[in-house]
Amino acid sequence: MAHPHRQNICATCGTRYASAKTAESTCPICLDDRQYVGNGGQKWLSYDELAKGRGIRTNKLQTDLYELKITPAFAIGQKAHLVLSKSGNVLWDCIPYLDEPTATYIRSLGGIQAIAISHPHYYSLMAEWATAFDCPVYLHAHDKAWIQDESRHIRLWSGKELALWDGMKVVHVGGHFPGSTVLHLPRHGQGTLLTGDSIYVVRDRKHVSFMYSYPNLVPLPQQAIRLIHERIHPLEFDTIHAAFEGQVIATGAKGAFERSVKRYLGIYQR
Repeated sequence: MAHPHRQNICATCGTRYASAKTAESTCPICLDDRQYVGNGGQKWLSYDELAKGRGIRTNKLQTDLYELKITPAFAIGQKAHLVLSKSGNVLWDCIPYLDEPTATYIRSLGGIQAIAISHPHYYSLMAEWATAFDCPVYLHAHDKAWIQDESRHIRLWSGKELALWDGMKVVHVGGHFPGSTVLHLPRHGQGTLLTGDSIYVVRDRKHVSFMYSYPNLVPLPQQAIRLIHERIHPLEFDTIHAAFEGQVIATGAKGAFERSVKRYLGIYQR
């Protein structure tokens, strides 16, 4: 772990910065209206401080798909997903912690050939994960300005889709962030979509949501939802896994997506 004593991890969003921070330093990601500064104000942690008493829980979601979550929860509390595939495994999204037992377990499953991240809130410890597994990190170029910890492993891409292997592809949908993406897995079950916050599974698990800011409840404009629909509608999938625990539509996810788009656009037309 590089510089484990340096206080450079934001306690609210979990982003690691390249340089050490002071009590007066601010986190641009938390100052943005898609995030927030914690009730106690801006706080910074070192990796050693973050690691005290924490581990990573790994849970199998379906054949060749696992979730990874920090316990006890930290910062935003998102999950990462490990996708197993014949030609190489993919880590979808990232968490701000990596311990040796987890790294060893992932290596026993074939390691990680690439990391792909949905949007800047989950960049977190991406540079360290990429170093540990010596793999590229694919980020959409529209979100380049939000990179806070540069790495030789980062690969910026642009356009509508990034083809990986075994039919998997990262799809640009925009909305929450200009570069927001999803990961389409056509061979996992009857098709699976990993969505981060780009498409948010709501509590009834019969619908999804599309927001500019989730914590501050700022909706997306109509044209952004239309673009998301344009990019997702052609994909075949039956399951959605989003960023947080319990956010899964196990079956009928394509129908839930289509109903949700129709509901949102209907509201705009009233």
